[in-house]
Amino acid sequence: MPKGDGRLSHELDPTIPGPQDECGVFGVWAPGEEVSKLTYFGMYALQHRGQEAAGMAVSDGSGITVYKDLGLVSQVFDEQTLAPLTGHLAVGHTRYSTTGGPSWENSQPTLMSTTAGTTIALAHNGNLVNTADLSRELAERGHDTGGTSSDSFLAAAMLTADADESVWSAAMRTLPKLRGAFCLVFCDEQTLYAARDAQGVHPLVLGRLDRGWVVASETVALDIVGATFVREVEPGELIAVDEHGLRSERWATPDPKGCLFEYVYLARPDSTIAGRNVYAARVEIGRQLAAEHPVDADLVIPVPESGTPAAIGYAEASGIPYGQGLIKNTYVGRTFIQPSQAIRERGIRLKLNPLRENIRGKRLVVVDDTIVRGNTQRQVVRLLREAGALEVHVRISAPPVTWPCFYGIDFATKAELIANGLDDEGIRRSIGADSLGYVSLDRLVTATEQPRNRLCRACFDGEYPIELPAANLLGKHLLEGLDKRGQAAAPGQAPAGSSAKALARATK
Repeated sequence: MPKGDGRLSHELDPTIPGPQDECGVFGVWAPGEEVSKLTYFGMYALQHRGQEAAGMAVSDGSGITVYKDLGLVSQVFDEQTLAPLTGHLAVGHTRYSTTGGPSWENSQPTLMSTTAGTTIALAHNGNLVNTADLSRELAERGHDTGGTSSDSFLAAAMLTADADESVWSAAMRTLPKLRGAFCLVFCDEQTLYAARDAQGVHPLVLGRLDRGWVVASETVALDIVGATFVREVEPGELIAVDEHGLRSERWATPDPKGCLFEYVYLARPDSTIAGRNVYAARVEIGRQLAAEHPVDADLVIPVPESGTPAAIGYAEASGIPYGQGLIKNTYVGRTFIQPSQAIRERGIRLKLNPLRENIRGKRLVVVDDTIVRGNTQRQVVRLLREAGALEVHVRISAPPVTWPCFYGIDFATKAELIANGLDDEGIRRSIGADSLGYVSLDRLVTATEQPRNRLCRACFDGEYPIELPAANLLGKHLLEGLDKRGQAAAPGQAPAGSSAKALARATK
């Protein structure tokens, strides 16, 4: 059976990609448990954070086995592939490429060993902004970066650069050198480790099992494996779990700057971030939208599913009935057959179909999460008008996205962001809506119940909390240009000498 490339609907309609999620990380230390299955389900719960590749590393105390491939978690793993992955600890990863292309070589966990034989398997969520410096330092130390274009590979290389160091000591040396947003979950043969950048840009949580510990990108991954939430991994913290229990140390002074976009779009609505349930935050955003941008209408409908909680909140606050007007084709992203040009030209119809009986003759409020390029909203408005809507009023549960993200979200380029070229009225005319309203940044912050100074708002206001290098040293494919000693595998291909689906084993 042919394998999917994990790109979901972006290949079905490449003209309208939205903001791309980053990655999901999961780690478990639980002797006596089926850690590979726990990791599988943890990754499954984090699938929304990355759909290009999936992989896990499992240690039995004497060696680490890594299995990974391009595709969704359910495409990469099954009972047969999980059966030999036995041990007491595991690290899992779901990937969207925010640094480096979607090649097999860049899929994770990254497996690397010191010259003394200590092996590390590492999974990374986020994005480093000083990859040029790290690559240069490794080259000066004579470390072959192997043609990788992944910042995660550089982090693993830094951790294994000195054969005489313990993993803990190597981490305490390496972490202060990493600049950007990162949640790292890694292991050697005996111990599970986790670390978070000093700003805590993206979430990382700690949970307790009856016979072990779990770390994960979101609380939903704890829920699915039956782990009890303990706390967040703190910004600037390194933790380790082994037979001696859990230990922790600060490697940096925390300066919290949690990603505001997690509340709008990235996180699952049933997750909790910094004590705030994401679904509740999105409903409150909808209420704030109704207060800022009221309109006379007959029905509030969401663009499913990302607009649903905010649409519910808008309906509650406005008194306008909530209903369904668009039905999403749940399985559209799972087809392995490319659509014909005629089908592709139908655009949004591949994913959404109107409920004509609900919307015909109605004045609609249509709630969506973001406008990036404007293509999706333009097609949605046209679709609803063709189905008989009298008026279409678009309400957006985030301010205009006007700045690129360098911390782990793959937006369009600044030139492609519609809000950079048009004002609100120009955007309204461009998408064909009768009216357009965005929630303000102040009201969005209010909905999160987080202090403004503890949030990264850079994509909305251009205030980057982590210093950025020169423009020529930024970019998703920077490392592919820097490293001339090797060439990364093309998307969908394994590097020479390896199979497209790899089972790697490292032993002392």
